[in-house]
Amino acid sequence: MPVRAEHDRGVLAELLGRDPVLHAYQLGDLDDFFWPYTSWFRRGEQVVLLYHGVDPPTLLAFAAPADTASMAVLLAELAPVLPARLYAHLSPGLGEALGGSFRLEQAGRHHRMALTDPVRLGAVRPAGVVLGAADLPALRRLYAQAYPGNWFDPRMLDTGQYVGVRAGGEVVAVAGVHVWSPTYRVAALGNVTTHPRVRGRGLGSAVVAALCARLGESVAHVALNVKADNVAAVRLYERLGFSRVADYDEATLTVR
Repeated sequence: MPVRAEHDRGVLAELLGRDPVLHAYQLGDLDDFFWPYTSWFRRGEQVVLLYHGVDPPTLLAFAAPADTASMAVLLAELAPVLPARLYAHLSPGLGEALGGSFRLEQAGRHHRMALTDPVRLGAVRPAGVVLGAADLPALRRLYAQAYPGNWFDPRMLDTGQYVGVRAGGEVVAVAGVHVWSPTYRVAALGNVTTHPRVRGRGLGSAVVAALCARLGESVAHVALNVKADNVAAVRLYERLGFSRVADYDEATLTVR
């Protein structure tokens, strides 16, 4: 079966929903909030997403180990029609399928984690308030100081799923989402940070706990991505009840 563009959200939801944690970000992008920025490609039961809402566009290709070979065939066939430069999230081993067409600048191994033990999370005292558009300037200042280079689209505040702690007129801790979909029952945490001057006080755990409690009212699966060598963050999420469920690699791709 050759690669084809897929435009049927029902078909995509059925295929991706077989592993909602591995494909949490893609399922979230099926919502109207992100759908206009997406292009989807399918070969058999394997699905790849090209997200155009950022520059450069981002390619998401995740496969269980047993499906790596068939996903590699999809990527090799898709390579000629991909943009000349893009960022990619790829399950281990899939970079080789694109290596003949693109130069890959590796950005490191990452873990996909999922909330699997909410009892641990329940032991953390939550803190924070829901942030809105009026908090955007303060939030930008926080990210500039505490999390430069993170991926934050101001539209994400419109989800109503950003929780922050304010102090002295500034936001000093925040936990938010990259995607949130009550329709597909998934959320992916993102843009979580604490101002350097108040680190070590448990504010990061507190805002994550508050956000997860809020998300639990509308979704069944909460996932996140974290760089594998960010040991402190991995341990924090483990203490909060998250566990590692898959690995993937990030890379910048430039056409040869």
